[in-house]
Amino acid sequence: MSQHTNKISNSIFAFFVVTVLLILTSSDNLCAEHQRENAVVKAVRKVSPVVVNISSESEVRKRVNPFSGFDMDPYFESFFRDFFDHGFEHQYKRTSLGSGVIIDGNRGFILTNEHVILKTGTITVVLKDGREFDAQIVGTDPDSDMAVLRISSKEPLPDIDMGDSDDLMIGETVFAIGNPFGFSNTVTTGVISAINRSIRTEGMVYHGFIQIDASINPGNSGGPLLNVNGELIGINTAIYAKAQGIGFAIPINKAKRIVSDLIRYGEVIPAWIGITAQDIDADLARYLKASDIKGVLVKKVEKTGPARKAGIRIGDIILTLGNRDILSVENYQTVMGGFPAGETINISLWRDGKVRTVSVKSSTFPKELALDLAYSLLGVAVENLSNKTRYINKIFAKEGVLISEIHRQSFLAQIGVRPGDVIRQMDDITIKNIKDFERAVIKYRQKSSVVILLQRGDQLYNITVKL
Repeated sequence: MSQHTNKISNSIFAFFVVTVLLILTSSDNLCAEHQRENAVVKAVRKVSPVVVNISSESEVRKRVNPFSGFDMDPYFESFFRDFFDHGFEHQYKRTSLGSGVIIDGNRGFILTNEHVILKTGTITVVLKDGREFDAQIVGTDPDSDMAVLRISSKEPLPDIDMGDSDDLMIGETVFAIGNPFGFSNTVTTGVISAINRSIRTEGMVYHGFIQIDASINPGNSGGPLLNVNGELIGINTAIYAKAQGIGFAIPINKAKRIVSDLIRYGEVIPAWIGITAQDIDADLARYLKASDIKGVLVKKVEKTGPARKAGIRIGDIILTLGNRDILSVENYQTVMGGFPAGETINISLWRDGKVRTVSVKSSTFPKELALDLAYSLLGVAVENLSNKTRYINKIFAKEGVLISEIHRQSFLAQIGVRPGDVIRQMDDITIKNIKDFERAVIKYRQKSSVVILLQRGDQLYNITVKL
């Protein structure tokens, strides 16, 4: 009887040991799985549904000379080229791929880069679950390389949680999701290498970028940069072709202001306070007895502008705007461009050896000052085209504004532009009349240069003008 009892006891003990081992093994597996599912994995799972693939298709027409490549007399080659340039065209479709992120699921708003959808026809948005939508452009801003699209869905769409790009730490872990080379929902991780980076590319200067140590390739453009909580802290961009092993992103706090204007107006409305500033060189600093002062000099204050109402005077030196130090006119314009119209800006001034702070409520640039500003920046006065002016000046253009007066010392006058020439376009704004011209001057007034499309007779000329 005792032997039988012992056998039962041994069996129970063995079963107990096996059970404990199985529990411990299972627990170890669960712990291992738990350790693998780190913060980045959780954030990726959370965010993936709001990252979209953007494909845009545009039709390109190219004139073709079927006799090109043949060995023929230059005279006949020129003849055939001129003849066939007007008669033979080859059409093909060009497709570009990029990324975007849903920022408002209820209204269907998607944030992406402007260059992703630049000069496109049909725009298609594909969600992670395979749903496809035709997208409409809500607004674009080439200066910041931002664009907002909109899609319509019968079912609710997910959207992203917003982070705070003013609270970034050098070295903190971040990750990007996009569609590099068409590979959907590709995840790359890295750390923040630097903040407030400036990039110069293709005649444009972009300021305030987040730099990361993960490369951003075409297809990643417009996709989100996220922190380990899965919050949106930037929009990745691949505008810097020389970047290898590094990437850049537009801070989301900067993007928020741009997005607000794009949704409301279709374009970004720069803030205006009614000041013209100039850089301070060594001679001017000595004259002002401000050799140790860093800032920009107030050269002009508009009589009806917000700065005049706040007590700012000609001769004041602007030290800071908001919490940003001002070191040059370019720096001043960049910082001003970050404020929305209507926001109150705290400005530190140096006057008579003392530092004082004033608060200025910014506004939009008044349209009634646009033509005066155009004469100041470009040295031209303009008027609408009429049948009479077309006849007198032998103008072939149906749209545009006529240059009626030009300052002799202006850059345009020095390169041969004269009254009777017609301005057809400024940067990306087509000029049909005075209203378009005023809008373009106001929009681009803080840029370092603009490209003007000028027409004389039946000839068109692109001219880059420094402002």
